[in-house]
Amino acid sequence: MRRALRLAANGRGFTAPNPMVGAVIVAAGGKVIGEGWHRRCGEGHAEVNAVASVRESDRHLLADSTMYVTLEPCSHYGKTPPCSRLIVETGIPRVVVGAGDPNPKVNGRGIAMIRESGAEVVTGVLADESIALNRVFFTAQTLHRPYITLKWAQSADGFMDARRGEGAPAYAFSNPLTRLTTMKLRAENEAILTTAATVNADNPRLTLRGWPGREPRPFIIDRHGKTNPVAALLSAATVLSDDNPFDTLFRDFGVSSVLVEAGPRYLSHLLRAEQWDCLRVEIAQEALGDRGVCPAPVLPFGDGVLERTEEIGGHQMLHFVRRGAVGCHPAFL
Repeated sequence: MRRALRLAANGRGFTAPNPMVGAVIVAAGGKVIGEGWHRRCGEGHAEVNAVASVRESDRHLLADSTMYVTLEPCSHYGKTPPCSRLIVETGIPRVVVGAGDPNPKVNGRGIAMIRESGAEVVTGVLADESIALNRVFFTAQTLHRPYITLKWAQSADGFMDARRGEGAPAYAFSNPLTRLTTMKLRAENEAILTTAATVNADNPRLTLRGWPGREPRPFIIDRHGKTNPVAALLSAATVLSDDNPFDTLFRDFGVSSVLVEAGPRYLSHLLRAEQWDCLRVEIAQEALGDRGVCPAPVLPFGDGVLERTEEIGGHQMLHFVRRGAVGCHPAFL
Protein backbone atom coordinates (compact mmCIF):
# COMPACT_ATOMS: atom_id res chain seq x y z
CA MET A 1 0.00 0.00 0.00
CA ARG A 2 2.88 2.38 0.68
CA ARG A 3 4.14 1.70 -2.83
CA ALA A 4 0.65 2.44 -4.17
CA LEU A 5 0.59 5.74 -2.27
CA ARG A 6 3.94 6.75 -3.75
CA LEU A 7 2.63 5.92 -7.21
CA ALA A 8 -0.55 7.90 -6.59
CA ALA A 9 1.45 11.03 -5.75
CA ASN A 10 2.84 11.04 -9.31
CA GLY A 11 -0.51 12.42 -10.44
CA ARG A 12 -0.26 15.56 -8.30
CA GLY A 13 -1.31 18.62 -10.26
CA PHE A 14 -2.85 16.62 -13.12
CA THR A 15 -5.83 14.62 -11.83
CA ALA A 16 -8.15 17.30 -10.40
CA PRO A 17 -11.03 17.26 -9.87
CA ASN A 18 -10.39 13.51 -9.57
CA PRO A 19 -8.33 12.11 -6.66
CA MET A 20 -4.78 10.83 -6.90
CA VAL A 21 -4.91 7.02 -6.82
CA GLY A 22 -2.30 4.30 -7.07
CA ALA A 23 -2.66 0.54 -7.48
CA VAL A 24 -0.28 -2.42 -7.15
CA ILE A 25 -1.07 -6.03 -8.11
CA VAL A 26 0.81 -8.70 -6.16
CA ALA A 27 0.73 -12.37 -7.17
CA ALA A 28 0.82 -15.27 -4.72
CA GLY A 29 4.30 -15.47 -3.27
CA GLY A 30 4.78 -11.69 -3.26
CA LYS A 31 5.74 -10.99 -6.85
CA VAL A 32 4.56 -7.58 -8.11
CA ILE A 33 3.10 -8.19 -11.56
CA GLY A 34 1.41 -4.85 -12.22
CA GLU A 35 1.14 -1.30 -10.99
CA GLY A 36 -0.23 2.03 -12.12
CA TRP A 37 -1.64 5.38 -11.10
CA HIS A 38 -4.21 7.85 -12.32
CA ARG A 39 -2.09 10.08 -14.53
CA ARG A 40 -4.54 12.70 -15.73
CA CYS A 41 -8.23 13.55 -15.45
CA GLY A 42 -10.14 11.86 -18.25
CA GLU A 43 -7.56 9.11 -18.72
CA GLY A 44 -7.43 5.58 -17.31
CA HIS A 45 -7.74 5.15 -13.55
CA ALA A 46 -5.03 3.52 -11.44
CA GLU A 47 -6.71 0.10 -11.49
CA VAL A 48 -7.01 0.15 -15.28
CA ASN A 49 -3.37 1.12 -15.71
CA ALA A 50 -2.23 -1.51 -13.21
CA VAL A 51 -4.10 -4.32 -15.00
CA ALA A 52 -2.86 -3.08 -18.38
CA SER A 53 0.73 -3.19 -17.15
CA VAL A 54 0.62 -6.94 -16.41
CA ARG A 55 2.69 -8.80 -18.99
CA GLU A 56 0.93 -11.42 -21.06
CA SER A 57 3.17 -14.11 -19.54
CA ASP A 58 1.94 -13.13 -16.04
CA ARG A 59 -1.77 -12.76 -16.73
CA HIS A 60 -2.53 -16.27 -15.54
CA LEU A 61 -1.32 -15.13 -12.09
CA LEU A 62 -4.19 -12.65 -11.77
CA ALA A 63 -6.51 -15.45 -10.64
CA ASP A 64 -4.57 -15.72 -7.37
CA SER A 65 -3.42 -12.12 -6.90
CA THR A 66 -4.18 -9.21 -4.58
CA MET A 67 -4.74 -5.66 -5.78
CA TYR A 68 -3.73 -2.89 -3.39
CA VAL A 69 -5.49 0.37 -4.25
CA THR A 70 -5.30 3.60 -2.26
CA LEU A 71 -8.94 4.62 -2.77
CA GLU A 72 -12.16 2.66 -3.21
CA PRO A 73 -12.57 1.65 -6.88
CA CYS A 74 -15.26 3.64 -8.67
CA SER A 75 -18.60 2.03 -9.41
CA HIS A 76 -20.13 4.43 -11.93
CA TYR A 77 -19.68 5.40 -15.56
CA GLY A 78 -17.98 8.76 -15.95
CA LYS A 79 -15.28 9.58 -18.47
CA THR A 80 -14.14 5.96 -18.01
CA PRO A 81 -15.99 2.70 -17.15
CA PRO A 82 -16.26 1.61 -13.49
CA CYS A 83 -13.06 0.14 -12.09
CA SER A 84 -14.98 -2.20 -9.77
CA ARG A 85 -16.43 -3.95 -12.80
CA LEU A 86 -12.97 -4.26 -14.35
CA ILE A 87 -11.63 -5.91 -11.19
CA VAL A 88 -14.52 -8.37 -11.17
CA GLU A 89 -14.12 -9.18 -14.87
CA THR A 90 -10.35 -9.61 -14.48
CA GLY A 91 -10.91 -12.24 -11.79
CA ILE A 92 -8.66 -10.77 -9.10
CA PRO A 93 -9.86 -12.53 -5.91
CA ARG A 94 -8.57 -10.13 -3.24
CA VAL A 95 -8.59 -6.34 -3.05
CA VAL A 96 -7.05 -4.22 -0.28
CA VAL A 97 -8.39 -0.66 -0.14
CA GLY A 98 -6.84 2.35 1.57
CA ALA A 99 -9.76 4.74 2.11
CA GLY A 100 -13.39 4.76 1.04
CA ASP A 101 -14.47 7.18 -1.68
CA PRO A 102 -16.72 9.97 -0.27
CA ASN A 103 -18.13 10.77 -3.72
CA PRO A 104 -21.90 10.08 -3.46
CA LYS A 105 -21.69 8.24 -6.80
CA VAL A 106 -19.35 5.71 -5.15
CA ASN A 107 -19.37 5.82 -1.32
CA GLY A 108 -19.25 2.08 -0.65
CA ARG A 109 -20.83 0.90 -3.89
CA GLY A 110 -17.49 -0.02 -5.43
CA ILE A 111 -16.54 -2.19 -2.47
CA ALA A 112 -20.01 -3.76 -2.42
CA MET A 113 -19.82 -4.61 -6.13
CA ILE A 114 -16.52 -6.44 -5.67
CA ARG A 115 -17.72 -8.32 -2.59
CA GLU A 116 -20.92 -9.37 -4.34
CA SER A 117 -18.79 -11.05 -7.00
CA GLY A 118 -17.31 -13.30 -4.30
CA ALA A 119 -13.95 -11.53 -4.01
CA GLU A 120 -12.45 -10.67 -0.62
CA VAL A 121 -12.12 -6.95 0.21
CA VAL A 122 -10.06 -5.54 3.08
CA THR A 123 -10.55 -1.85 3.86
CA GLY A 124 -8.91 0.87 5.94
CA VAL A 125 -5.26 0.02 5.26
CA LEU A 126 -3.25 3.28 5.59
CA ALA A 127 -6.53 5.15 5.27
CA ASP A 128 -5.19 8.27 7.02
CA GLU A 129 -2.33 8.49 4.54
CA SER A 130 -4.67 8.11 1.60
CA ILE A 131 -6.99 10.83 2.90
CA ALA A 132 -4.02 13.12 3.60
CA LEU A 133 -2.75 12.64 0.07
CA ASN A 134 -6.20 13.50 -1.28
CA ARG A 135 -7.12 16.22 1.19
CA VAL A 136 -8.24 18.43 -1.73
CA PHE A 137 -10.64 15.78 -3.05
CA PHE A 138 -12.00 14.88 0.38
CA THR A 139 -12.55 18.55 1.28
CA ALA A 140 -14.46 19.18 -1.94
CA GLN A 141 -16.59 16.05 -1.56
CA THR A 142 -17.41 16.40 2.14
CA LEU A 143 -17.42 20.17 2.74
CA HIS A 144 -18.48 21.30 -0.76
CA ARG A 145 -15.84 24.00 -1.02
CA PRO A 146 -12.29 24.23 -2.33
CA TYR A 147 -9.23 23.33 -0.30
CA ILE A 148 -7.71 26.73 0.57
CA THR A 149 -3.95 27.26 0.65
CA LEU A 150 -2.45 30.57 1.75
CA LYS A 151 1.11 31.63 1.01
CA TRP A 152 3.34 34.60 1.53
CA ALA A 153 7.00 35.54 1.66
CA GLN A 154 8.49 37.92 4.20
CA SER A 155 11.73 39.40 5.41
CA ALA A 156 13.52 38.06 8.47
CA ASP A 157 11.98 40.89 10.48
CA GLY A 158 8.42 40.28 9.30
CA PHE A 159 7.74 42.61 6.36
CA MET A 160 6.12 41.63 3.06
CA ASP A 161 7.42 44.59 1.05
CA ALA A 162 9.98 47.39 1.08
CA ARG A 163 9.50 51.09 0.45
CA ARG A 164 9.55 51.75 -3.27
CA GLY A 165 8.80 54.48 -5.74
CA GLU A 166 5.61 54.70 -7.77
CA GLY A 167 5.50 52.01 -10.45
CA ALA A 168 8.44 50.09 -8.97
CA PRO A 169 7.96 46.30 -8.69
CA ALA A 170 7.24 44.60 -5.39
CA TYR A 171 10.24 43.58 -3.33
CA ALA A 172 11.41 40.11 -4.41
CA PHE A 173 12.10 37.87 -1.42
CA SER A 174 12.27 34.53 -3.24
CA ASN A 175 15.47 33.09 -4.65
CA PRO A 176 15.56 30.82 -7.73
CA LEU A 177 14.97 27.66 -5.67
CA THR A 178 12.10 28.99 -3.57
CA ARG A 179 10.57 30.53 -6.69
CA LEU A 180 10.34 27.02 -8.12
CA THR A 181 8.46 25.85 -5.02
CA THR A 182 5.94 28.62 -5.64
CA MET A 183 5.49 27.44 -9.22
CA LYS A 184 5.01 23.89 -7.97
CA LEU A 185 2.37 25.14 -5.55
CA ARG A 186 0.57 26.98 -8.35
CA ALA A 187 0.61 23.87 -10.52
CA GLU A 188 -1.03 21.87 -7.71
CA ASN A 189 -4.00 24.25 -7.48
CA GLU A 190 -6.84 24.71 -9.93
CA ALA A 191 -7.24 28.41 -9.16
CA ILE A 192 -5.25 31.32 -7.79
CA LEU A 193 -6.96 34.12 -5.91
CA THR A 194 -5.76 37.65 -5.25
CA THR A 195 -7.28 41.06 -4.50
CA ALA A 196 -7.69 44.29 -6.42
CA ALA A 197 -5.37 45.96 -3.92
CA THR A 198 -2.59 43.46 -4.65
CA VAL A 199 -3.11 43.75 -8.42
CA ASN A 200 -2.92 47.55 -8.25
CA ALA A 201 0.15 47.56 -5.99
CA ASP A 202 2.21 44.79 -7.63
CA ASN A 203 0.75 44.15 -11.12
CA PRO A 204 1.46 40.39 -10.73
CA ARG A 205 1.15 37.82 -13.52
CA LEU A 206 0.49 34.84 -11.22
CA THR A 207 1.34 32.46 -14.06
CA LEU A 208 3.10 29.10 -14.09
CA ARG A 209 6.74 29.45 -15.20
CA GLY A 210 9.54 26.90 -15.20
CA TRP A 211 7.43 24.07 -13.76
CA PRO A 212 5.26 21.50 -15.59
CA GLY A 213 1.55 21.36 -14.94
CA ARG A 214 -1.73 23.07 -15.62
CA GLU A 215 -1.97 26.84 -15.41
CA PRO A 216 -4.16 27.83 -12.44
CA ARG A 217 -7.18 29.94 -13.34
CA PRO A 218 -6.78 33.46 -11.88
CA PHE A 219 -9.50 35.25 -9.90
CA ILE A 220 -9.52 38.77 -8.47
CA ILE A 221 -11.66 39.90 -5.52
CA ASP A 222 -12.87 43.39 -6.36
CA ARG A 223 -16.01 44.53 -4.55
CA HIS A 224 -15.85 48.13 -5.72
CA GLY A 225 -14.51 48.03 -9.27
CA LYS A 226 -11.07 49.38 -8.33
CA THR A 227 -8.84 47.03 -10.33
CA ASN A 228 -6.46 48.91 -12.63
CA PRO A 229 -7.99 48.46 -16.11
CA VAL A 230 -4.56 47.98 -17.69
CA ALA A 231 -3.31 45.44 -15.13
CA ALA A 232 -1.49 42.50 -16.73
CA LEU A 233 -3.67 39.95 -14.93
CA LEU A 234 -7.04 41.45 -15.80
CA SER A 235 -7.32 40.05 -19.33
CA ALA A 236 -7.01 36.46 -18.07
CA ALA A 237 -8.73 36.76 -14.69
CA THR A 238 -12.32 36.48 -13.54
CA VAL A 239 -13.40 39.27 -11.20
CA LEU A 240 -15.47 38.33 -8.13
CA SER A 241 -17.42 40.84 -6.10
CA ASP A 242 -19.02 38.67 -3.42
CA ASP A 243 -18.02 38.39 0.23
CA ASN A 244 -17.49 34.62 0.19
CA PRO A 245 -15.49 33.86 -2.95
CA PHE A 246 -14.78 30.25 -1.98
CA ASP A 247 -18.42 29.18 -2.20
CA THR A 248 -18.60 30.88 -5.60
CA LEU A 249 -15.43 29.24 -6.85
CA PHE A 250 -16.78 25.80 -5.95
CA ARG A 251 -20.41 26.29 -6.99
CA ASP A 252 -20.02 28.33 -10.18
CA PHE A 253 -16.59 27.33 -11.45
CA GLY A 254 -16.07 23.80 -10.08
CA VAL A 255 -12.83 24.76 -8.34
CA SER A 256 -11.70 22.22 -5.74
CA SER A 257 -8.37 23.83 -4.77
CA VAL A 258 -7.33 27.48 -4.60
CA LEU A 259 -4.06 29.21 -3.77
CA VAL A 260 -4.40 32.66 -2.21
CA GLU A 261 -1.58 35.10 -3.02
CA ALA A 262 -2.54 38.47 -1.57
CA GLY A 263 -1.49 41.17 0.84
CA PRO A 264 -1.33 40.98 4.64
CA ARG A 265 -4.75 42.56 5.20
CA TYR A 266 -6.68 39.93 3.25
CA LEU A 267 -4.48 37.08 4.47
CA SER A 268 -5.00 38.18 8.08
CA HIS A 269 -8.76 38.32 7.47
CA LEU A 270 -8.79 34.72 6.20
CA LEU A 271 -6.69 33.52 9.14
CA ARG A 272 -8.98 35.20 11.67
CA ALA A 273 -12.07 33.82 9.93
CA GLU A 274 -10.55 30.31 9.79
CA GLN A 275 -11.08 30.31 6.02
CA TRP A 276 -8.00 28.33 5.18
CA ASP A 277 -6.66 24.78 5.30
CA CYS A 278 -2.94 24.97 4.57
CA LEU A 279 -0.37 27.76 4.86
CA ARG A 280 3.17 28.15 3.55
CA VAL A 281 5.38 30.99 4.76
CA GLU A 282 8.78 31.75 3.25
CA ILE A 283 11.17 33.69 5.52
CA ALA A 284 14.12 35.29 3.76
CA GLN A 285 17.47 35.88 5.43
CA GLU A 286 17.43 39.63 4.88
CA ALA A 287 15.98 42.07 7.39
CA LEU A 288 14.48 45.26 5.94
CA GLY A 289 14.53 47.42 9.06
CA ASP A 290 13.12 50.91 8.45
CA ARG A 291 12.72 50.10 4.74
CA GLY A 292 10.09 47.49 5.58
CA VAL A 293 6.38 48.03 4.93
CA CYS A 294 3.30 45.78 4.94
CA PRO A 295 3.89 43.76 8.13
CA ALA A 296 3.09 40.08 7.61
CA PRO A 297 0.35 38.37 9.62
CA VAL A 298 1.57 37.50 13.08
CA LEU A 299 2.71 33.91 13.72
CA PRO A 300 1.82 31.69 15.46
CA PHE A 301 -1.98 31.94 15.45
CA GLY A 302 -4.64 30.06 17.37
CA ASP A 303 -5.80 27.31 15.03
CA GLY A 304 -2.56 26.77 13.10
CA VAL A 305 -0.40 23.70 13.65
CA LEU A 306 3.19 23.80 12.43
CA GLU A 307 3.58 20.54 10.51
CA ARG A 308 7.15 20.92 9.29
CA THR A 309 9.95 23.33 8.48
CA GLU A 310 12.58 23.12 5.79
CA GLU A 311 15.45 25.19 4.44
CA ILE A 312 15.54 25.93 0.72
CA GLY A 313 18.30 28.05 -0.72
CA GLY A 314 19.03 29.55 2.68
CA HIS A 315 15.40 30.54 3.26
CA GLN A 316 13.23 29.01 5.95
CA MET A 317 9.93 27.51 4.79
CA LEU A 318 7.19 27.01 7.37
CA HIS A 319 4.28 24.69 6.61
CA PHE A 320 1.13 25.00 8.72
CA VAL A 321 -2.18 23.17 8.67
CA ARG A 322 -5.39 24.39 10.23
CA ARG A 323 -6.35 22.32 13.24
CA GLY A 324 -9.27 20.11 12.19
CA ALA A 325 -8.69 20.53 8.44
CA VAL A 326 -9.49 17.47 6.32
CA GLY A 327 -6.48 15.19 5.95
CA CYS A 328 -4.16 16.97 8.38
CA HIS A 329 -1.85 13.95 8.57
CA PRO A 330 1.90 14.68 8.74
CA ALA A 331 2.87 11.91 6.35
CA PHE A 332 1.88 13.91 3.26
CA LEU A 333 1.89 17.52 4.45
